[in-house]
Amino acid sequence: MSEAAKEGSVSAHHKSHRWLQLALGVLCMTMVANLQYGWTLFVDPMHAKFGWERAAIQVAFTIFVVAETWLTPFEGYLEDLFGPGPLMLIGGLLVGLAWFMNSRADSLPLLYLAQAIGGVGAGAVYATCVGNALKWFPDHRGLAAGITAAGFGMGSALTILPISTLIKTQGFEQAFFDFGLLQGAIVCLASLGLSSPHEEDDEDNPALAEDHRHRQYAPLEIVRAPVFWLMYAMFVMIAAGGLMATAQLASIAKDFGLAEKPVEILGFAAPALTLALARSPSIAC
Repeated sequence: MSEAAKEGSVSAHHKSHRWLQLALGVLCMTMVANLQYGWTLFVDPMHAKFGWERAAIQVAFTIFVVAETWLTPFEGYLEDLFGPGPLMLIGGLLVGLAWFMNSRADSLPLLYLAQAIGGVGAGAVYATCVGNALKWFPDHRGLAAGITAAGFGMGSALTILPISTLIKTQGFEQAFFDFGLLQGAIVCLASLGLSSPHEEDDEDNPALAEDHRHRQYAPLEIVRAPVFWLMYAMFVMIAAGGLMATAQLASIAKDFGLAEKPVEILGFAAPALTLALARSPSIAC
């Protein structure tokens, strides 16, 4: 085989492999989306069974969001240090453990602990997926980050209806258990195929290597840039409102008598709450 043919073969392999890495990241994001967007479906059933105040139950969601978001810089650092596979594996185990604990929680402190564990796991998955996508696509960072983040929306759309149905037919405890086991197992399996690009991968495509060297910034450089804090503030303001609305959506819909109201869009009929939750990531992401 000629040198040109060999180079072409290696370059084709590199391109297909990085798309595989992106697909695995999207799959993992899909699996952890319902920890955030499906939470509201569990609030009223827990309130009905245990008599806990809704506000007290929602403290668990606050703990989840704090653990999910505030630790991502550290989790991103660990991903740089150890690679995406080990961190994704830990994230999958924590996500599965968290929802297993939710299925057995009979006190608010245990629920809070479970949500803290779930937040750490979801944050590890999120940081790993986005970080690895950017490393494999230095020439299309916006596209890679957008596709990866879209996994959250896909996860909500794909899992809200099954979760809602399972809660109604078998109870919220069984929904926590089944989906915790399923999503944790899938994330752990996907972690086995994740890898970061190596030097030889850059050598396969010099354009990517050149782009990567010229656009890499140290963390301290980033935090000293005013545009970083501007984007950070914009993201916080948009996400905070969306998350608060999403977390309360089921209770609000039931109070107004809209939760089970049938809605049809493009020939697809479903309860109003289900359709709203399936589209809520467009607000909260």
